[in-house]
Parts: sequence; structure tokens; C-alpha cells
Amino acid sequence: MPLSMYQASVPVFQRQLGVLSQLLHKGLAHAQAQGLDPAALLQARLAPDMFTLAGQVQSASDAAKFGAARLAGIAPPRFEDNEASFEELQARIAKTLEFLATVQPAQIDGSEQKAIVLKVGGREMPFEGQPYLLGFVLPNFFFHVTTAYDILRHQGVAIGKRDFLGQV
Repeated sequence: MPLSMYQASVPVFQRQLGVLSQLLHKGLAHAQAQGLDPAALLQARLAPDMFTLAGQVQSASDAAKFGAARLAGIAPPRFEDNEASFEELQARIAKTLEFLATVQPAQIDGSEQKAIVLKVGGREMPFEGQPYLLGFVLPNFFFHVTTAYDILRHQGVAIGKRDFLGQV
């Protein structure tokens, strides 16, 4: 049986958002153990023109919820992008996971050729479902999860590849 669009999307998002949640737990524990201001860690970034740690988490959440919603043809939840604490970012991840749990395989399976048009910077980006998922959504999602991991690691949080991979 071939891999379905649902299997290639929602469970992947759910798993890696769970990993991201665990990474944030370790980041907060590190800040507390080192006597650092947790808010400062959330504002850390790898380069001046990149999103902060908080922005990376928000963007990973967005990639998952918008990707699944567009493939399923449903409205995604709206978040304000104003999370300013580890607790608020954990709540955002939880809300994203709650939404993803409502998306059923039948809503996404068969969307390989579905027309999806993104409007980015005043221009339209047309996709079919499968190239949208495999060439845009998943790379974007993993970019933000990986960058969040990298920021935490760069800030001295004791995490490694096993933390990024999670329970296998």
C-alpha cells in the first residue's frame, strides 16, 4: 500500500511538534538552571535577519496547521503570534496538536492533485497538493523545527540528535 497524503502530513506534524515541545521543556529547564531570563532565550536568533526562537515555534505551528488545513479544504485556527513565554509557546503547540487531531485521513487523502494557491508578497504561488506538501510544507515545517533546535543548541541547551529525533 502506498504512503497516503495524510500519512505523509498530519502524523509527521504531530510527532515533530511533540519533539519541539520537549525541546522547549529542555530550553526552559536550562534557563532556570543557569539563572537566565527565559524571555531572553525566546528572543535568541541565529542571525539578525532570522526569526527568534519564539518566531520559529510560531512558524512551525503555522506550517503544520495551514498545510493540513489547505490539503483538507478546511479553515485553520487563527493564532495571534504574540506568545512571549515558554508556557504560551507550549499552549500554542498544544492548540496546533488539538487542531491536527480533528483532521481525518479522508479529508486529506486524494488531495495529490488538488489546486492550492498561496498568496505571498503580493504574488500567487500555484501548487498541486502533492508538490505543495512535499516541496513546500514539509521543508518549511522542518526548517523551522530545526532552526528552533539550532537556536537552543547554540544557546547552550544540552540537546542532541536524539532529542531532535525523539522516541523512535
